Amino acid sequence: MRTRRLAAPLGQTGWPLAWKLLLRVLYVGLLGVALWGPAYGLTQTPVRTAGKDVWLLVDLSRSMDAPDVAPSRLQKVKSELATLISRFPADRLGLIVFAGEAYVQCPLTYDQAALQLFTSTLQTSLVPPGSTDLVPPLELALARLGNATDTSTITPPRATALVLVTDGEDFGENLEPTVRVLARSGARVFTVGVGTAEGSRIPQTGGRGYVRDARGREAVTKLVAAPLRQLAEQTGGQYFELSDQRNEFALLLNALNRVEGLMQQVRTVSVADNRYRYPLLLALVLIALDIVLTVKVIRP
Repeated sequence: MRTRRLAAPLGQTGWPLAWKLLLRVLYVGLLGVALWGPAYGLTQTPVRTAGKDVWLLVDLSRSMDAPDVAPSRLQKVKSELATLISRFPADRLGLIVFAGEAYVQCPLTYDQAALQLFTSTLQTSLVPPGSTDLVPPLELALARLGNATDTSTITPPRATALVLVTDGEDFGENLEPTVRVLARSGARVFTVGVGTAEGSRIPQTGGRGYVRDARGREAVTKLVAAPLRQLAEQTGGQYFELSDQRNEFALLLNALNRVEGLMQQVRTVSVADNRYRYPLLLALVLIALDIVLTVKVIRP
């Protein structure tokens, strides 16, 4: 009855107005669906990135359990690495652990969650007991750098940065030949010295006393910064320190951010297809129909 009373002054019956009301409800609803942005199905889309590769080389020798950096050197490193990983979502990061030998704990990946998981589980018992040797992790990173270079393409290799985290006590072989190869490769080494010059005793696993040296005395581990500084300088990197009094991880993040990618890499990512066009197109058709009907209603 109300519709008829509204239609009477226009000389119309109620049915056209009722149809127009239904029409408007439909296209307003379709506009809402289009605004919501329905998506289904996946499309493989190429994405070009100019990223870099960052290898994290973490010392897991027993000296990293020393408490001169609270709560321990390794625990402090893990906390800072978690922040570092989250700051480089567009770059590939990998993890190498070492003591006397070196192992790839996590290959280069864009998956930050996976790398965070590997980093959170780091402990000195993950590698065989042994004194720190800096040659194996650097040579392992070099080997991975060589494998990553695709000789079938003419594009230059990706920029590579190595972040070497250790207390600097190197009991291994002569480091110079490896450093020369690193310098020629273009990989930049950023070294992080963890610990203090005063040093600390190394607690035994399970809290049963302290580690002793060959003479039966309690071993004291100290930060040895000189070789780490030299390694960084020879490869175009920088040296940073991490202790309770001096935390330069923020400076490390800035230095890594300044390392620009050398190649535009093409990655294929899966993107959900947005289907908003279909309800929007249908809504526009109904709006046009509404306009046509309205013109007929109000035409004298």
